Amino acid sequence: MMVMNMVTPPPDLAAISVLQSKLVRALRPILPEHALLWEPEDTIPYECDGLAAYRRMPLAVALPETEEQVAQILKICYAMEIPVVPRGSGTGLSGGAMPLAQGLVLSLAKLKKIISIDPFTRTAVVQPGVRNLAISEAVAHLGLYYAPDPSSQIACSIGGNVNENSGGVHCLKYGLTLHNVLRVRAILMNGEVVEFGGLAPDAPGLDLLAIMMGSEGMLAVVTEVTVKLVAKPKLARVIMASFDDIEKGGNAVAAIIAAGIIPAGLEMMDKATTRAVEEFVHAGYDLEAEAILLCESDGTPEEVAEEIERMTKVLEQAGATGIQISKDEAERLKFWSGRKNAFPAAGRLAADYYCMDGTIPRRHIATLLKRIQGMEKKYGLGCLNVFHAGDGNMHPLILFNGADQEEWHRAEEFGTEILEACVELGGTITGEHGVGIEKINSMCVQFGEGERESFWGVKSAFDPEKLLNPDKAIPTLSRCAEYGRMRISGGQLPHPELERF
Repeated sequence: MMVMNMVTPPPDLAAISVLQSKLVRALRPILPEHALLWEPEDTIPYECDGLAAYRRMPLAVALPETEEQVAQILKICYAMEIPVVPRGSGTGLSGGAMPLAQGLVLSLAKLKKIISIDPFTRTAVVQPGVRNLAISEAVAHLGLYYAPDPSSQIACSIGGNVNENSGGVHCLKYGLTLHNVLRVRAILMNGEVVEFGGLAPDAPGLDLLAIMMGSEGMLAVVTEVTVKLVAKPKLARVIMASFDDIEKGGNAVAAIIAAGIIPAGLEMMDKATTRAVEEFVHAGYDLEAEAILLCESDGTPEEVAEEIERMTKVLEQAGATGIQISKDEAERLKFWSGRKNAFPAAGRLAADYYCMDGTIPRRHIATLLKRIQGMEKKYGLGCLNVFHAGDGNMHPLILFNGADQEEWHRAEEFGTEILEACVELGGTITGEHGVGIEKINSMCVQFGEGERESFWGVKSAFDPEKLLNPDKAIPTLSRCAEYGRMRISGGQLPHPELERF
């Protein structure tokens, strides 16, 4: 990704150095030597997450190995009024784990134990550093798996999934992280241990578990998660449908849902994307199609046969020019391999790519795709379109050269216009990547001042000193005012920088 730093450098390096020394001295007694980093050569891997456009060096990085250490670290930072940025595997794509120049990065990567597995209640208790895919691997012998499957599942952690409310290609049928987690144990900024949800179907009191999902590390630090497990389906098959017009493909998505069919997966790629991934993984895609739909059915053989037949009829009526049904499990996985590798395939076409994450009503998929085609001409940049078509979660990949600052600004403007179009069409600025730093300006478009104040009210209830990830997700009034002026005047958009609240 890009190598430039788009953030204003800290003004007082001497003061930061003094603060760093104080913090390191305070943390040394509770952490092993290898679990506390502060030298630049050690902390530079933590300067950004998966969104490398925005980078900032932290005061220090703590890598606790127990929940007690996490609590002690937070208590120390709370007493010293030092902000803390929780971090999982660093695969996030919105800059949610970007450090603060005067803050600590709290990595949960070493908390990676699967504490317990209960096949009778179909639950697993895991620490936040456990990889998403590792849960399914650990319970495969029981005929179970963990349903949410983001494309980064081989690397992303369950704690990060909770903080971003991650989904995946099968979220249409099986839901997001929110729908697959029963309980979260976490620690507040002052070191207090709290629990949200429980093993009962409905926990007493307010549904604070839902508030934790997608809270982007702003409310509490996750230390333990109880997830639901589901039975592996006896059979899964996928239809690969080709369309000679991208609008027909978009309308086909709405037609499938309108027919009362809820596929296990429903994904769409445009022609530019299919060509890019075919060269990369050789999945057998139709390279002449303007759009390809992947529609998966799972269940018993009888259920799958019936649903495949129904979906085939809908796709044919919607104008599909070609339909291919996976013959076996190997071919099903081959069809999906292209979709799962869309992001790395984009890296073969340009020096950098900027992955957006807007969501729109399904009926407007075709409309947004047409608009993006116009934006490509307007900004002089290519864009690959791949998305979770079933829930309208778009992932346009804007191609550019990060070494060219002017080109990066065009890519940034391109992405901003896509998100504004999503809001205009009745959608949202994010589906699963979160707001972080990347979309903090777009929050000003989606939500009014009263709504943003309500968000700050929730934040203050959990973290009154605003020390947990304070510069992410919720914009201040001054930032929104500046954003509005820049959009009207056509000036350069405000870049992320530390604000004092």
